[in-house]
Amino acid sequence: MNAAAVRQYLVGLQSRIVSQIEALDGAAVERDSWQRPEGGGGTTCTIEEGGIFERGGVNFSHVLGSALPPSASAARPELAGRGFEAMGMSLVLHPRNPYVPTVHMNVRFFLAHAPEQSARRPAAGAEPIWWFGGGMDLTPYYGFEEDAIHFHATCKKALAPFGPDYHPRFKEWCDRYFFLKHRHEPRGIGGVFFDDLLEPDFETCFSLTRAVGDHLAEAYVPIVERRRNHSFGERERDFQAYRRGRYVEFNLVYDRGTLFGLQSGGRTESILVSLPPLVKWRYDWEPEPGTPEARLYEEFLVARDWV
Repeated sequence: MNAAAVRQYLVGLQSRIVSQIEALDGAAVERDSWQRPEGGGGTTCTIEEGGIFERGGVNFSHVLGSALPPSASAARPELAGRGFEAMGMSLVLHPRNPYVPTVHMNVRFFLAHAPEQSARRPAAGAEPIWWFGGGMDLTPYYGFEEDAIHFHATCKKALAPFGPDYHPRFKEWCDRYFFLKHRHEPRGIGGVFFDDLLEPDFETCFSLTRAVGDHLAEAYVPIVERRRNHSFGERERDFQAYRRGRYVEFNLVYDRGTLFGLQSGGRTESILVSLPPLVKWRYDWEPEPGTPEARLYEEFLVARDWV
């Protein structure tokens, strides 16, 4: 297990993605380094009112704490109370053009330290425990089959070297995770998602996590290039703002990364940079049948095998 190598990769991934965003958008990305009083810190990179992206955040953080918060130990209650290190690189990009989808990607590594030992005998389970998590998913406002197929095919390509069962399993996990239970609808068209990954060994898990992070640009940039100049008006912007409300609901109610950051005393500005800048809610609204807005619900916000 080599936590230093994970950190080096995540810092490098953030730098590469920021350069790709600047080349794609044409606007500069602002960099803000910060320290956490309880231990650790990170760098938040943001773009606001760019040529393509109305808001985007690309975060690296490496935080330390004396006890895992509930969101991190929910699946493993036996780890509650252990000291921890958590490091990750996450991004959310919210384009201005409603025909360009929002994208999210996150790769992360957790290390739960050994419990305190007595002077006379080691505590049970005294060894540190590590695991990886991550994924990427796409949230369109106006759906295009070509884009959905491309995104999912790239996710499948990223996982293919690790065996044929990973993509269908992580794809289904993504569909299940990014689902607003109170709305009975998915946040978007999914992608791949995994958590608590520690088998078969560290090197394989680290390699798989890198494969996800390294394929983000290939999955997303061609879609941006295809849709960035698509004409739109107030109607499309209004629907985009309405659907962004679903994004906010998920992030604040269900997202484990948001909950972990807030529960562990993380930097609030860096945690909530994932939220879109303009959002609308309407009471009991439904799209008119036969419209492009209705098509999003009927053909894209459904469980579907795209590749």
